[in-house]
Amino acid sequence: MHPWGKWGRSFVEYGTKAARAALADAGLDWCAVRSVVGADTVRGGYPGYVAGATFARALGWQGARVTSVYAACASGAQAIGTARAQILSGLADVVLVVGADAAPKGFFAPAGGDRPDDPDWLRFRLLGATNPAYFGLYARRRMALYGDTADDFAQVKVKNAAAGAVNPYARYRKPVTAQEVAASAVVADPLRLLDICATSDGAAALVLTSMDFARRHGAADPVRIRAVSTATPQYPRTVLDLPDIATDSAAAVPEPATGFRASIARTAYEEAGIGPEDLSLAEVYDLSTALELEWYEDLGLCGAGEGAGLLRDGVTALGGRLPVNASGGLSSFGEAVPAQAIAQVCELTWQLRGAAGGRQVPGARVGMTANQGLFGHGSAVVAVR
Repeated sequence: MHPWGKWGRSFVEYGTKAARAALADAGLDWCAVRSVVGADTVRGGYPGYVAGATFARALGWQGARVTSVYAACASGAQAIGTARAQILSGLADVVLVVGADAAPKGFFAPAGGDRPDDPDWLRFRLLGATNPAYFGLYARRRMALYGDTADDFAQVKVKNAAAGAVNPYARYRKPVTAQEVAASAVVADPLRLLDICATSDGAAALVLTSMDFARRHGAADPVRIRAVSTATPQYPRTVLDLPDIATDSAAAVPEPATGFRASIARTAYEEAGIGPEDLSLAEVYDLSTALELEWYEDLGLCGAGEGAGLLRDGVTALGGRLPVNASGGLSSFGEAVPAQAIAQVCELTWQLRGAAGGRQVPGARVGMTANQGLFGHGSAVVAVR
């Protein structure tokens, strides 16, 4: 990985450094890689749209096949899924996956130009609804339905900041208190500045290989990707979600029994042949503190409305029964869109190897990531050892 922050340099530089670190970790020469899968960024000009080729060129052309994928915040998981499919189909034994971003300061904005048929453009033009506006709506919904409080949300930040403080790749490496969260500026009521993740520069990379290749090269017990879920929603969607400005009607068609985020997790569990009771840890997409509580429920770690109770009982903290965001999460890193789902799997890899240092989850054997990209891109990865 390349540490997260605001470095003022090119995403290519970040990604190349992360790629070289991944190759060194695997003990492989760049020329051993037969395929490069890049997670695209929309903020790097044309090179960002063809990230696979961009990183292959930066590392030095050597004939490997290249693939570039984009799925908004799920781009990294889509890249991992593509690499895994290439390996399972026999197209390549060694695949390098890279995602990197150089994000602007402040809120993400839509791409330039007028596009009245683009929901992402419309929500900014018609409502002025930045991402935090939606996060505030989700938080208010939890407060109304389940009785969650602003202090519950603040305690998520406290938990994640404590983990991020011992992660050398995190951007924010300072513990915070609930009082500091409460004293930070209101951004989208009831959420405050410290409830919402920042936008960041950063990069992450993974080397994926076939099991035969890994064993031939001395990895007798490697971390294995057991499942990659890229599920999509089912009609009708009756809860507002980014970037839509309306929901579907359930007047004629009943709403599905399982919501979108829960279906992402369910698909991963089914493919991996496990359940939530088998997890040692999870890395989830905490764009806001309230959203992390949603993910507890969507992953089946507890029932609907019980996420805050799980947090209060210390279950999801380092040292708890099932730590969530032992890396520090987006709360400590910020969003580097194409890199974040890859970074989640990097964290699982370190944890399952027992190499996570001060944030190590004892005896970790099974980990899961969960993420979501705009326009119905589901994203979950199960890793085991």
